[in-house]
Parts: sequence; C-alpha cells; structure tokens
Amino acid sequence: MSTQIFEDLENSLASWRLWTLLGWLEVRQRYARSRVGPFWLTISMGVMIGSIGVVYGTLFGMKMGEYLPFLAISLVLWTSFSSTVQEGSIAYIASGTYIRQAATPKLIYILQVVWRNLVILAHNFVIVVVLLGVFGIKNWEVLPLFVPALVVYMLNAMWIAMMAGLLSARFRDLPQITAALLQVAFYVTPIIYRPDSLTRFSFIVEWNPLAHLIELVRAPLTGMAPSAITWEVTVGMAVVGWALALTMTGRYLKRIPYWV
Repeated sequence: MSTQIFEDLENSLASWRLWTLLGWLEVRQRYARSRVGPFWLTISMGVMIGSIGVVYGTLFGMKMGEYLPFLAISLVLWTSFSSTVQEGSIAYIASGTYIRQAATPKLIYILQVVWRNLVILAHNFVIVVVLLGVFGIKNWEVLPLFVPALVVYMLNAMWIAMMAGLLSARFRDLPQITAALLQVAFYVTPIIYRPDSLTRFSFIVEWNPLAHLIELVRAPLTGMAPSAITWEVTVGMAVVGWALALTMTGRYLKRIPYWV
C-alpha cells in the first residue's frame, strides 16, 4: 500500500476546519432565506415516516407504538448511509474545478460529504428522539451500544463512498448505477419491514451485509443488543473495505485530477 495515501489522509484530517465549514455551508445554502432552515429536512422526513408508518403499520397489523420507532430509526439511518454513498460517488466530479486548480488533499472531498450527511443525520435524528420519548426506551442497558455501532456504520459508509467516488471519476456512468443499486438495496434490506418477516426467504436478510449494518445501529435503539454475527460482519466489512479503499485510492491518487 502506498504511503502517499496515508499522507493524504493525514493532511485531510488536519484540514478539518475546511471540510467541516464547506459541509455546513452547503447545508445552509440549500435553505437560504428559509425561516425553518435545515429543519425542513426534519419536517419532510417526519411526514414520510408518518405516512409510511400508518399505511404499512396497518398492512402488517403492527402496533404503532412498536412500528413507528422501528421505521423512523431505519429510515433516518438508511437515508444517511445511502446519501453518503450516492453523494460520495460524485464527490470528485463535483469538486473537479478545485481539484484541477489547487493541490489539495483528495480525501477532503469525501470527508466533506460524510460531515454534511452527519449534520443532516443530526437534524433528522430529532424524530427518533421524539418517538423514543413518546413511546419509551425499551432497554437503557443496551442503549450506549449505539455510539460504537454508529461509528462502525459511518466507517462503512465512508469507505464505500471512497470507492464509489474513485471509480465514478474514471467511469462516469457509475453514479447512475450506484443510485440504482441503492434503490434495489433499500427493498431487499429490512428497513420498512422487520427482519423476521421473511420466513420463507430469510436468506435475503441472513446473507445481506447491509441488513447486518442497519441492524447494528437499530438494535440498541429498539432495546436489543446486536448479535455477535452482526458485529463480526460489520467490523469485518469496515476492516476489509478500508484496506481496499485506501489501496485503490493510493494507487490512482495522482490520476484523479486528469479524470475529473
């Protein structure tokens, strides 16, 4: 593995003031002159959760006190993951002007995407907090597990965004392919429905790494500890994925300005 990628990563992390500022400004610019500001994100997410919750909760015959928190946690966290990957796939392309004109660390643009989506996640997470406050927290003992679970969750989102961004800079059709794959992943991952709903086709959940990933962060908030298999799969994904992403990015780091 090239040492250049570690220098780029170190320089990118050292420039945290730059990518945090840029990420925050992008969120503010989307809602400039709006009275509610970025909380329009929270309102739109809340409306979607309420609509889907009433319809699918009725279809599945589930109690709203159980289904609404489950759905809110799933949708809020999945939206953060999918947006990070999707926006990461165009991170280098969208910042092509800066990359060609200034010798900046390349991973700044991936960190900018991750930070922007963490800010949006913080706004949307208000819905989860409200629902947990209304319907109650099931198990306070496992609740602290959410913090390390979220770290693993975002580390996985980040390495996938790094790979998608690098490959999309070279192959411009990949952002559209990434969006289509994320749409398919949404339906085959237990987000709207519970993991135990697929009795005959349980292998769809068991062999789906994204199902383990969403369960890792959802379980502590719904009163359960993530299983050992879930930890092993998600941590293993992070370790292998970061090794692959750093290797590939380090190998083609100098070519990014020519690709974009």
